[in-house]
Amino acid sequence: MASTAPPQNLPLSQAITIAAQAIGEVMSGRSLTHVLEELEPQERPIVQSITFDTFRRWTRSHALIKEFVPKPPSKPVEHVLAVAITLLLDRTDVAKKGYATHTIVNESVSACGQYDETIYAKGLMNAVLRKVSAALDAQGEKRPDHNSVGESYFPPWWIANLRKNYPKAWQSICLQQSQRPPLTLRVNRRAISLVDYAAVLQAAQIEAETIEQVAHTLLDAALVIKEPIPVASIPGFFDGLVSVQDAGAQLAATLLCPMTGERVLDMCAAPGGKAAHLLECADIDLVAIDVDRERLKRVSETFSRLKLSAVPGQVIECIAADAAELGWWNKKPFDKILIDAPCSASGIVSRHPDIPFLRRADDIADLQDRQRALLEAGWKALKEGGLLLYITCSIFPEEGNDQAEWFMAGHQNALRLDAPGQILPGHLHDGFYYALFKKNGP
Repeated sequence: MASTAPPQNLPLSQAITIAAQAIGEVMSGRSLTHVLEELEPQERPIVQSITFDTFRRWTRSHALIKEFVPKPPSKPVEHVLAVAITLLLDRTDVAKKGYATHTIVNESVSACGQYDETIYAKGLMNAVLRKVSAALDAQGEKRPDHNSVGESYFPPWWIANLRKNYPKAWQSICLQQSQRPPLTLRVNRRAISLVDYAAVLQAAQIEAETIEQVAHTLLDAALVIKEPIPVASIPGFFDGLVSVQDAGAQLAATLLCPMTGERVLDMCAAPGGKAAHLLECADIDLVAIDVDRERLKRVSETFSRLKLSAVPGQVIECIAADAAELGWWNKKPFDKILIDAPCSASGIVSRHPDIPFLRRADDIADLQDRQRALLEAGWKALKEGGLLLYITCSIFPEEGNDQAEWFMAGHQNALRLDAPGQILPGHLHDGFYYALFKKNGP
């Protein structure tokens, strides 16, 4: 049986090796996003696909490792096994069109032979994968659902938080977060209309549909591609016609509603998606700040790709600084401020499945302190009558409504305006929290 996997330039054995090493990096505390950014362009797509699926199927693969490996293997071997078993599980996934069994076994054994720390396990790898394959084939239709809540890879403290705050919805949240997310685009309306870009996709035989609203908030630039494709294959992407952005994230610009001539601040701008959306909506003076100088470069790159840096009447300033310290501020107040605050990222696990492996329960208190510092600084920099939009990509109330209530209790000049509040992960969007405040006095 020939492999039905999509063609790629990187040999599968190398992809398995790199994916296993990337998993090891995550287990040592590094963000998978940062690890993937260090890979060569030809390596990144397949390695990302494999690592994402390995994390999503973590509990299932490790149950099989425990069943068929009498003595716990070394971590490097365990990670190769997890990747290989994930590929075996993917054989029945119609959307993935997985590799043939013999290809997975042979390439995984070859991957083991490429490094001193795993070469001793070539025989083990061959034997275990053949047993796992036979067991999966024997289970047939009775094979356990790897996305069931019982096999969730979320840590106990995470599950406890969800059960406490969403007693009727926590299971569906976990299930939704275990799915692959849709590929959602934001049309750059400075360059092309939504209708015209939809026609571009149709001409390229790419099926897409509009997303008219999320959490009762209208969207006017969102399209979801029914069969996800690589970014490089999206028509007009490198010409600045569209960006990849979750539908829930696209609410930010709609809620803040920038107007021509306004002075707008994005306090945590990297990688630049929300800031770019603000610039696409109106001719504004934008100050984009991020504490990470390297990530701030991506903001400028995003603006350049979308041709936003050359819009007449629009002033853009990118500043590498801690936005909460206000040492960067020239004392000229802003009309509108966006705070996309650092958080647990518990609402975007479907797009970043390494997050549950990186977060710890005691991270939340430190993140709360950071969020409050940004809120206080932003309020000082906001003009009277101005708007401040607080956002987290979290589904933990400690980072959402608890923070909004804390802020309101400490600021008598704050009027809370209508905003979606907590948005739980859904079929077409991630989980976010939105709170909008108006400054009603000095």
